[in-house]
Amino acid sequence: MTVSTSTAQARAQAPGSKKFVLPPGLRQALLLTLLTLLGLIVGLLGEHVLENEFVMWGGFVLAYLAGGIPAGREALHSLFVERKLDVDLLMVLAALGAASIGQAADGAILLFLFSLSNTLQDWAMGRTKRAIEALMDLNPEGATVRREGVERWCELGEIRVGDLLVVRPGERVAADARVVRGSTAVDESPITGESRPIDKDIGSPLASGTVNLNGSVEAEVVRPAGESTLARLVALMEEAQTQKSRTETLSERWESPYATVVLIAVPLVFALLRYGFSLPTDDAWYRAMTFMVVASPCAVVISTPAVMLSAMAAAARGGVLFKSSAALDALAGVRTIAFDKTGTLTQARMTLTRIFADDERASLALAAGLEAHSEHPIAQAIVTAARERGVAAVDLSGAQAIPGHGIEARTDAGERAWAGNLRLMEREGAQLTPAQHSALAELNAQGSSTVVVGVGPRVLGVMGVADALRPGIAGALGAIRAAGVEHTVMLTGDKSEVAQAVAHETGLSEFRAELLPEDKLRIIGELPPPVAMVGDGVNDAPALARADLGIAVASGTDVAMESADVVLMQNDLAKLAGAVRLARAARRTVIFNLLFAFGVILIVAPLAVMGKVPLPLGVVAHEGGTVFVVFMGLRLLAHRL
Repeated sequence: MTVSTSTAQARAQAPGSKKFVLPPGLRQALLLTLLTLLGLIVGLLGEHVLENEFVMWGGFVLAYLAGGIPAGREALHSLFVERKLDVDLLMVLAALGAASIGQAADGAILLFLFSLSNTLQDWAMGRTKRAIEALMDLNPEGATVRREGVERWCELGEIRVGDLLVVRPGERVAADARVVRGSTAVDESPITGESRPIDKDIGSPLASGTVNLNGSVEAEVVRPAGESTLARLVALMEEAQTQKSRTETLSERWESPYATVVLIAVPLVFALLRYGFSLPTDDAWYRAMTFMVVASPCAVVISTPAVMLSAMAAAARGGVLFKSSAALDALAGVRTIAFDKTGTLTQARMTLTRIFADDERASLALAAGLEAHSEHPIAQAIVTAARERGVAAVDLSGAQAIPGHGIEARTDAGERAWAGNLRLMEREGAQLTPAQHSALAELNAQGSSTVVVGVGPRVLGVMGVADALRPGIAGALGAIRAAGVEHTVMLTGDKSEVAQAVAHETGLSEFRAELLPEDKLRIIGELPPPVAMVGDGVNDAPALARADLGIAVASGTDVAMESADVVLMQNDLAKLAGAVRLARAARRTVIFNLLFAFGVILIVAPLAVMGKVPLPLGVVAHEGGTVFVVFMGLRLLAHRL
């Protein structure tokens, strides 16, 4: 254990939260949707309240322009560039058809619902770019480099292989390097997931993006910035996001065939009625337009958003934030959930877990008196434990850190007190008793960091410090399995003995340990799909992006939260089980709504062609179906996680 009296600024240098700014494309889409809604409201007020045609048509024209022009532009692009018909064209023509037979309000409602749906989809886009930008924020702008005996500040792109980086306490490592002078402890948790600070001596590797906790070191650059550990993470992120974005959605599969069928059917219906049944042109056109209005998938379009928005609102109230409706639907089908360990199953905070000593309070008081002179995370865990247990630290003098070993000081009686690792114990000429040796072996088997405390040649106690589990985590994982998730597995960069101990305490039957980010990415592809990944660190970002569903805890890094599809705002995994149940209820409701909406179309559309359904009744059926599916979706607002 390396200790120092210098201030460890590292954890304060995690990527800071940034003020959210809507991208220009999303701002435009949101503005057009609001204008469409405004026009619809003004038009309805003018028609039914004010009975003023000028106000009515002014509102409806605004709604048609704001809601119809973007959809029309997309429709023409698909038609002439991609050579396919899509639902955008059908929506625009259906709205114009409604207006042509005196139902402009119906067309405006149709355009508003469609515009709202597209805006929600745009909102979910752009996360790839923000995730990668957050990842790159871990890179410092540059570093202090020693060349030919002279120190100078270099931009990141100027750092070359062979340069000597001067890394001071609290600074991030700018490039992959190897220590050539000095010793320190490094926080590698953002990159590897290792929960404990890692001691670094001469010859030890330093990964870019990690943080020097204490002790200045000089390190020789072994890879240029473009090939660093952090750069590889960025590349993995881009690859994972690209693979995920190619997944074809259900709506993309049905919308083109449906639009094609309806658009072909409308002129055929008109021709059949006009020339086959010799109906007057006005009557044939009336029925054809009624058919188009009835057949336009208004209820179909709103079926999914109504359900998903309600479910997402209910989830947000319970502390689970879904970034898109696709994420909610993906959770409904998840069979496997993989969990990161550090910061996800654990609190990412070192805690004193065990004390083996004849007099535990005396040993803790002495250890706290020694470790009060250090800001090492393990030292602070001991000091915090003493304070929480009401144990007063022993007053000591002449405290001195021994890099790579521990710390020593003098008691009032002039004896040399010490706390540290086995190397320090041997240096003091002390030996463990059989009971203490057994206790040390037990702590090591559990994956705990160990601190030996003694005075002179006597060992007073052995202490275990480990990353504490989140409260109630075993019950939360049990609830997730009870919600219908078939497989749960832990993926961690930590050591095997630590992973095994955590898996045993949490009830997980499967775990993979000592994983690099690329290992997690590979394993995600090997697990039974669909797979969700729950994580909090930079090292989890590629796996979060690659999984069918990425879930981040809010206490994690900006990178993890940007990469994820779902964020647990209260860091409570127990909420995830409720979210799974909600997602599955939402999927069932969506299926019911779609069947109902298409059922109405299949029944009412033929009757409209036969003249059995006049336009007002067709509008009632059309809008009634829309209201019904919206109501079915709103029911989910009452769901509690």
